[in-house]
Amino acid sequence: MSTALSTVSPMTSLPLNQWTSASHALDYLARADAIPHRTEGEAVLLSCVPLTARRILDLGTGDGRLLGLLKLDRPTAESVALDFSPTMLAAVGDRFGQDPSVAIVSHDLAEPLPDLGRFDAVVSSFAIHHLDHSRKKALYQEIFQILEPGGCFCNLEHVASPTERLHHQFLAAIGYTPEQEDPSNQLLDVETQLGWLRAIGFEEVDCHWKWLEMALLAGVKPLGS
Repeated sequence: MSTALSTVSPMTSLPLNQWTSASHALDYLARADAIPHRTEGEAVLLSCVPLTARRILDLGTGDGRLLGLLKLDRPTAESVALDFSPTMLAAVGDRFGQDPSVAIVSHDLAEPLPDLGRFDAVVSSFAIHHLDHSRKKALYQEIFQILEPGGCFCNLEHVASPTERLHHQFLAAIGYTPEQEDPSNQLLDVETQLGWLRAIGFEEVDCHWKWLEMALLAGVKPLGS
């Protein structure tokens, strides 16, 4: 599920996932367009996905914002929009309900991905950071398996700051207070996640864009895989 850019305290051991709450999801949608520099990260992600991509999977699609941007230049691509928030699923249904090229799937990313076939691109926007770290790593492995050789994975993500001071700086920059932090967030640093992608087998792994706690992590499945 696409989510607000805020974090839970490192001392919190049991994150509370609020994304089945309509009020929580609607509050995020109201704030999303005002997140500073978000469109910069989205623009870099769009440039990483080939215009020739025939099948695209959007993990945690939210209201379909990212998928809608991708389809502007890839209108014939067959796409799967996956989320588990009823409010988000209703919103993405409103956006793509008349588009036969988009399949909308209800699924919680905390569980293994369902059988959706193979994809030329798998994308995600501010969703995977809600998973615990072991599930993040397992999901990256599942993504590698469902990508076609030469396919790309692009994750525009909320990542951990190296210090509490920098974290608070980020919160202030996006207009949040510590009291407004999303208790379901489980942030992880960029370097660890890039290392996972390389160990799984992705090539051309890099952080293509970053602003404070927002980062675009990407990699490509080798042609021989």
